[in-house]
Amino acid sequence: MPRPAMKYGVWLLLLVVVLCGGACVGPIEKPGPAAGADEPAVPIFLVNQGWHTDLVIPRADIPKGIWPESEEFAEADYLVIGWGDRDFYQSPEVGFWMTLKAALWPTASVLHVTHFNGPVKTHYSASEIIELKPSAGAFRNLCRYIHDSYQRAGARAVPLAPDYYPTSRFYPAHESFHLFRTCNAWTASALRAAGFSVSPLSALFSSSLMSEVRALGKPVR
Repeated sequence: MPRPAMKYGVWLLLLVVVLCGGACVGPIEKPGPAAGADEPAVPIFLVNQGWHTDLVIPRADIPKGIWPESEEFAEADYLVIGWGDRDFYQSPEVGFWMTLKAALWPTASVLHVTHFNGPVKTHYSASEIIELKPSAGAFRNLCRYIHDSYQRAGARAVPLAPDYYPTSRFYPAHESFHLFRTCNAWTASALRAAGFSVSPLSALFSSSLMSEVRALGKPVR
């Protein structure tokens, strides 16, 4: 997650406390199919980055024909996926008014994809990591959910402006970002697509999402 994330989290936390008092209700998406006992598991990881959570996926296990943009990172061991407000996520400098706009008005969204090689525990040397093991079929559903999040005009989504890091890219995404559809809520929906019973409505913050996921997976650190 880019550097403004922590500052953004503080502003958004204040807005949530003031505007919704912690009482957020509404419909919850149905989780994807449960993992089959006879299917091999595919390890994925959720990483606590403070305000933001990283969804880490083994690139080699992504089924062919799904998620064509993943092929742009052919040499990577893992892909890291995030979603958020388009203007904020791409801006090196954020403030209260940019955060207010992102929280109170539905705004365009973006997918942030980065990659790395080597063990997950080594790459995230100081973060909490939870390992989850969806079945191959449930993992396919997760990849399809990510695939469907891109906004495409052709066979593949076209990256937006250059990212902060040479190993990552921004892509236009579907859905609108707003106070009750945060980056962590999107990640919770992705995990539900993989069959895990987590609630996007209670996952506005990384702390609440990690609290749910700890009961579903194995701590790596």
